Amino acid sequence: MSDDPAYFLYHSIGLYPDKAAEMATALAQFAQDWSAVDDAQWPNVLAARAEFLDLWRGLIDAPEGTLTSAENVTTALFSVLGGLPAERLRGKKVLIAADCFPSLHFLLSGMQDRLGFTLETVPVRQGEFWVRDADMLSVWDADVGLAVLTFVTSTASHRCDLGALIDHGQKMGSVIGVDLTQGIGIIPFSLKEYPADFVISTTLKWLCGTPGAGVVQMREDLIAEVRPELRGWFSQDNPFSWDLDAFDYAPDARRFEHGTPSVLACVGSVPALRWHAGQGGLLGQNRELTADIIVRAAQMGLTLASPSEEARRGGSVMVQLPATTNPADVVDGLRARRVHVDTRGQIMRLSPGAVTTPDGVEQLFEGLKSLV
Repeated sequence: MSDDPAYFLYHSIGLYPDKAAEMATALAQFAQDWSAVDDAQWPNVLAARAEFLDLWRGLIDAPEGTLTSAENVTTALFSVLGGLPAERLRGKKVLIAADCFPSLHFLLSGMQDRLGFTLETVPVRQGEFWVRDADMLSVWDADVGLAVLTFVTSTASHRCDLGALIDHGQKMGSVIGVDLTQGIGIIPFSLKEYPADFVISTTLKWLCGTPGAGVVQMREDLIAEVRPELRGWFSQDNPFSWDLDAFDYAPDARRFEHGTPSVLACVGSVPALRWHAGQGGLLGQNRELTADIIVRAAQMGLTLASPSEEARRGGSVMVQLPATTNPADVVDGLRARRVHVDTRGQIMRLSPGAVTTPDGVEQLFEGLKSLV
């Protein structure tokens, strides 16, 4: 059996060469700084977090002062929702696709009564695997106060036409947010090309970082309008101001911060972001492997549950397992063969990345022939 990694979980937790050693070094430095018998702890760790933010700004071409860290995409969206002026949402619709990340839908459905908006969820058509862009556009009218778009879906790897959707949303006067999570790090994204009002994401998955290292970014003129209800000492321009009667929001994206920030997650993700910033060819390698996967899946008679058109697909390929197949048995059987995948129902998710090789694809399908 080949010793090459048969790892297909970049939609969940990404790997890169020497990840463990580089992360261990970064976290060991944090331990030394945080345990030193001096008063330099906060300056040191905030400097490390500043590098995290700088690397993220460079990744998506975000202007300085428009991006900060968040624990995850859900808390990032909560901060945006709780900060927008009431008239942006009250009495209006919030639009989202049914194949969004479920956590965001849970949040929106729970906040619609309090914030006075109606959540409109665009469904997946019967027998299909993702929400069509045309279906989003057909219900996106001037009553939509906010639209939350999914760059790449987690269950079909469908890449929406962000350009067309953002252009339409701007004409409707809607606030437009984009969840970058499943695409960032493998599919190029720039705010210069796709000028969303805000974006949210994590440093997991294709970026190979740690949990707890999310981000929220917002265009500069909209930042001036928001007053996040989730606020705390780090929401201020000077976090060390203790005047209880003089709270004032920071003039930039720091107003989306609240209590003590999750600096450890940011520090742990810096090596991965540094590594990613120095790479070229990740998408090309991914496209070669995913093309091979699609051909082999077709040869096995497996139904493709992702767009066949490369430009409309993220870095993952999803296939539908036969109804007579137990997905858990397939995942367990492949794991026993040192092949790592996961499933959502009958949908098997395959995401080849930096450590995945052609031999890994061979191992995958040799295993599937025995299990399916």
